[in-house]
Amino acid sequence: MAVQLQSPVLRTPDDRFADLPDFPFAPHYVEIADPDVGVIRQHYLDEGPRDGVRILLLHGEPSWSYLYRKVIPGLVSRGYRAIAPDLIGFGRSDKPTDPALYTYRRHVAWMASFIEATRIAPVHLFCQDWGGLIGLRLAAEKPDLFLSVCAANTGLPDGRRLSPFVHVWRLFARLTPVLPVGQIVSQLTTCGLSPDERRAYDAPFPSETYKTAARRFPQLIPVSPEDEGARDNRKALAALGHINTPLLTVFGADDPVATGTWDRMLQEAAAGARGRQHRVIAKAGHMIQEDAGPLLAEILDAFIRGGNGSPLTTG
Repeated sequence: MAVQLQSPVLRTPDDRFADLPDFPFAPHYVEIADPDVGVIRQHYLDEGPRDGVRILLLHGEPSWSYLYRKVIPGLVSRGYRAIAPDLIGFGRSDKPTDPALYTYRRHVAWMASFIEATRIAPVHLFCQDWGGLIGLRLAAEKPDLFLSVCAANTGLPDGRRLSPFVHVWRLFARLTPVLPVGQIVSQLTTCGLSPDERRAYDAPFPSETYKTAARRFPQLIPVSPEDEGARDNRKALAALGHINTPLLTVFGADDPVATGTWDRMLQEAAAGARGRQHRVIAKAGHMIQEDAGPLLAEILDAFIRGGNGSPLTTG
């Protein structure tokens, strides 16, 4: 049964998240304020020693923090503190049902509020898909928040250099009567997902009513240089050209969305990307965390410790 909060916000019942495979992590919550919605509860994972080097792990569309279950153990075993929030509208986070509330700028503001509320800054950032569209904007607009950035299968699209997949995805998300989240995530991997894993990705969405954010995200991708998001992203790319925050790209070779375009965009634009040993991982798709989770933990550790470029700050 739906849990109705301050209208029009939904909260997924807790029993939807019982007995998920390979997901022993305890939930944590923080409340953030929005002028149009009120107080929103945001969920996050917080694993590893409290005094460990902090890594913020941002998921994208249409997933949630379950995506990081193969990455977190490798980070914790190396002494890191891994923080993986669910974006508003996803996972165990609250879900406004008005599509107009989901704007690119509001998602950036919500994440800034999360970082402030949890007091985790300065923090190392790993971001994928929409986690990068949001996180990279923050890295450009509020560089003091981040010690380093690792961008995976993501970028700052400015209405150009879009793959055909993006246009098909936008149309499908808008028109399909049922958005099969678990199936979509599985198709964007090379390893595939088991029925129980697909069920875990479907867990946050008891019905189509809960999928407003998942349907809205594709429509927020800038497809014209004149789109508001495109203009903001061009400013962000220009800002990254003057910011020395270390930036590494790690893309899946079999990603139909971003590899070969958005990785090069970041490498060319960001001052902190120069001289890095950027990676393209074989047999990894768009959901690179599913296909190469333990390897990503290894790459992140090497990057933060200075193994993939000049020495970085690890505090």
